[in-house]
Amino acid sequence: MSGVRRAMCRLLWASWPVFLTQVLCSAAVPISIDKTKVKEPEAKAEESQANVDTGLHYDRYLREVIDFLEKDQHFRDKLHNTDMEDIKQGKLAKELDFVSHHVRTKLDELKRQEVNRLRTLIKAKQDLEGGNDMVVDHQALLKQFEYLNHMNPHTFEVDDLDRLIKSATSDLENYDKERHEEFKKYEMMKEHDRQEHLKGLDEEERKKEEEHYEEMKKKHADHPKVNHPGSQNQLKEVWEEADGLDPEEFDPKTFFKLHDTNGDGFFDEQELEALFTKELEKIYDPTNEEDDMVEMEEERLRMREHVMNEVDSNKDRLVSLDEFLVATKKKEFLEPDSWETLEQNQAYTEEEMREFEEHLAQQEHDLNQKAADLQQQREELERQQEQLNAQKMELQKAVEHMERLKTQQPPAEVHVEGNAVPELHGNDHPLPPGHPAAPQEHHAQPQAHHQDGAPVLQGHDSAQQDLPPGHQEAPQHNLL
Repeated sequence: MSGVRRAMCRLLWASWPVFLTQVLCSAAVPISIDKTKVKEPEAKAEESQANVDTGLHYDRYLREVIDFLEKDQHFRDKLHNTDMEDIKQGKLAKELDFVSHHVRTKLDELKRQEVNRLRTLIKAKQDLEGGNDMVVDHQALLKQFEYLNHMNPHTFEVDDLDRLIKSATSDLENYDKERHEEFKKYEMMKEHDRQEHLKGLDEEERKKEEEHYEEMKKKHADHPKVNHPGSQNQLKEVWEEADGLDPEEFDPKTFFKLHDTNGDGFFDEQELEALFTKELEKIYDPTNEEDDMVEMEEERLRMREHVMNEVDSNKDRLVSLDEFLVATKKKEFLEPDSWETLEQNQAYTEEEMREFEEHLAQQEHDLNQKAADLQQQREELERQQEQLNAQKMELQKAVEHMERLKTQQPPAEVHVEGNAVPELHGNDHPLPPGHPAAPQEHHAQPQAHHQDGAPVLQGHDSAQQDLPPGHQEAPQHNLL
């Protein structure tokens, strides 16, 4: 992260006014140096502005806007005559109205590309969150990107430049604050993991682990005295060991020239941090178990932040030669207090650690609950799948049964309901008498009733009455 941070300053603060007063930097006029006493610094290739990353999520857009504005002569001239406070207040942005048509056209194109990029990111984020079917309100979501005017996605206006400057300034100024919080979390997590490791050990192993931990802490703290960053003693040590010069002949102006590696007349944050390498080597060694390289980078940033607060009087995050020379005359430079390193300043309090542990416990509980809910959903889906599979098998069996019936084609069967008589066709033989399905004839059976002693056939007369005219009565037989 420190590399990103150092690159960030070289682009925005060294090229955007010095922040911009020296951004166009032709080589600085050399200070007269006694060549017999000063060892020539090694030639270093200038870092290309186009390859520098500020660490901001809109880094590319910022760099491209700066590059094209620098190509306009009017805007370049205004940069040299505008101080940091006026830039922050938006006075420089108003000069956009006077830049060339070619530059304005290119800035319009850059803005349209950036808006499209943001819309793509928003859509991708929504897709990841499962919102494919939702309508995206781009205007509402773009409000979170304050470095451009999202209400006008087509042209780059004065308001866009003003927003870009203010956003970049604010984001970079808040960097140290955010860095402190991130490092604090890192240290608390480191301690949390150590305690969790101890819980998994038996009593004897835990005791050995604790003894080893205390031994490493003591070994790490046993290092040479660290000079106060930015003090005369600290700079003289660099002068002697890094530059190979006599500490008795220390000259602040010459020192500044030697370590202004890009020759722009300012110490940016990267150049300042490079001055603390010798001090850090007293405390940290990447080959030692007890030395944490994350902590080493934090120590470097603490030193840079301290010097900036002490020396950068106009708060433009750059140290000019004048600011540097003024600082070398202060009591803090000549007679500094001792510097307390990280092991002497715990990054968190016991209360913060307790809150952190509670937060982790809550996170673990939420994750476990979510895992349980997902497992329950999985089981329910598996149950539903089993039901569907069973229904599918039943349906398949029914289809197979129907296909089997079609291939067998058994003779047709006649089903008779109730007393219905099946229809006889063609050569069908009549059913024998007495067969349950045979037709039955109904005959009136005479009954004998005696009236006046003579037998009478009841019903016979009535039968005769029903005979048609001319029908001869059948002969009667004596039934006696």
